[in-house]
This record gives sequence, C-alpha cells and structure tokens, in this order.
Amino acid sequence: MFPLPPARRLIAVLAILLSAVATLTACGSSDDEVVLRVGDQTGETQSRLRAAGLLDDLPYEIEWSQFPAAVNLHEALRADAIDIGSAADSPTVSAIAGGSRIKAVAAWNNGGKGTYVLVPKDSPIRDLADLKGKRISPSTRGSVAHYLVLGALEKAGLSQSDATLNYLAPTDASSAFSTGSIDAWATWGVYAARTRGQLGARVLTDGAGINSGLSVLSATDQAAADPAKRTAIADFADRVDRSYEWAKQNPQDFDRWYSKFARQPLEVAAQIRPEQTAYQRIPVDDAFAAQLQTTFDTWTRAGVLQGRKDLRDYVDPTVTAP
Repeated sequence: MFPLPPARRLIAVLAILLSAVATLTACGSSDDEVVLRVGDQTGETQSRLRAAGLLDDLPYEIEWSQFPAAVNLHEALRADAIDIGSAADSPTVSAIAGGSRIKAVAAWNNGGKGTYVLVPKDSPIRDLADLKGKRISPSTRGSVAHYLVLGALEKAGLSQSDATLNYLAPTDASSAFSTGSIDAWATWGVYAARTRGQLGARVLTDGAGINSGLSVLSATDQAAADPAKRTAIADFADRVDRSYEWAKQNPQDFDRWYSKFARQPLEVAAQIRPEQTAYQRIPVDDAFAAQLQTTFDTWTRAGVLQGRKDLRDYVDPTVTAP
C-alpha cells in the first residue's frame, strides 16, 4: 500500500478527530441533553407552568404527552412511553395493583377539592340520598371520581347497588350528561369547570371529607434509577410546586390563564382557583404511604381491586429529596 500524500494524511486525521468528537458528544450525559418525558392530563400542567413562566429556563428538555384521563396516563407509564406523570391516588394505586412498575416520588394535597358530583341545574336531586335509583357516571372505573361516588353513597347510607353506575370516559360522560342519559356525573378539573360554565350544572358534593385530595407524581422504575433523569424529575416537581404558589400569589393572572385554558368566563375560573391554590406539597414518607394504603384497601373492600400490596414498596422519597 502506497503512503498517502501529506495533505491527504492531514485530511484523514482531521476526519478521524471530528468523528471522535461527534461520538463523544452523542454519548455525553450533560443536563442539557436530558429529555424528560412527561405525561399531562388535558395539558393543564404544561399550560399552568408556561403561564407562570416556569418553562423558560429549563436545564433539560421536556417531551410532553397529553392524555384525557389518569387511566390513559398510567397506561403510558406502564408501557414506558413516558417517564413521569401526575394523577390522584385512586388511579395510582389501581395502576400499581395492575402490575405497573412505578414509584411515587412527589405528592401534594388539597384536602379533597377539585372533584365533584354534578347534577343538571333543574334536577330534582337535592341531596345525596336522592341518588338512590339514579344513573350516575363515576367517569372511569378506579378513578378519583369513582372513589367520590362510593364515598358519597356511603355517606347517604346507600350502597353501590342502590344506584346504576355507568363507567364512561370523560368525553362520553360529558355527552351523556348534556343529553340527560345520566342523572349525575362525578368528574374533576377542566371537565367540571366546562360543565358548570356551559350547562350551569350544580355541585351536589365535592370530595372534601371523602377523597384524600392527593396528587401523586409517579415515575417509572427506569426513570427513577437514572441519575440524570432523577435530577430533572426533582427540578420538575419543584416547578410544579412553584406553579401552585404562583396561582396563590397572582389570583388575577390565574383567572385569566384558566379562563383561556378552559375556554370559560373569568367567573368560572375564579370558582376553580380555590382548589388549585389549596395544593400543599407533602413529604413522601411512611404517612404518605399509609394514605395510599388506605385508598388501596378501600378499593379492595369495594371489589374494584384484588390481592394485597404493601404500598411502601412503591414509594421512593430519594428522587425528589433536597
């Protein structure tokens, strides 16, 4: 083999060096290259964070995925299609019971606000006892709204068999409610806001005193074990916390944001604000695990879930610890 001319040797060396640099860059693990895949119900979290200016200085990239309900978000977590996502405790423990390999890594509590049993504005239903014999959609089976329905019936001295429960996805339940195919609908968040704003639906009861009020940020086992993603998850949880504080400190800005997000008048946004500003971050500790266990055990007694799980095995306080 003949030796390369000096100029061609130089070009070849430079090509090798450039290739090596490209390889090192592709394999690097700096924060700027971390992609955190975040599941978001109805797009509310992303929208609130953006309104609060909390997506302007991210040291990592977020790949957002939007889902209509918690059950869909948890299906994505189980399929490893996303790294993290927030949902109430009911769908979280339902996912765990179904074999999802996740860990609860951060949590907030608003005292049970934000979930409602709604009835039409001209409905003869005036108290919980009036639900006897009625058609109720608890939205999806195992949801926080389903939990509220069971608790509301029990509070009225009724059982599941005293009413007809129709499990419907939120969009289907909305249609059924608007056409009178169901007498009451248990739902949450933007669905409740739009139904109250557009149809004048009445709140028969909310979740205060029945639901735990927990919002649980869950991560897949893979994401929770990845050092770079752990750092990003901790930062993301802090930003969510700051977004609730923003809502509390800036009520007018919150109302304007939520009015635009939910496509509802400002007065409807003002009705929603108390449930958002009530969220307080709580420790991911044994007391939190005990709350999840109570929810899980309630579902097993109701026949919704089967088997036995120790929920302490599905809590990881180290991911978002200071």
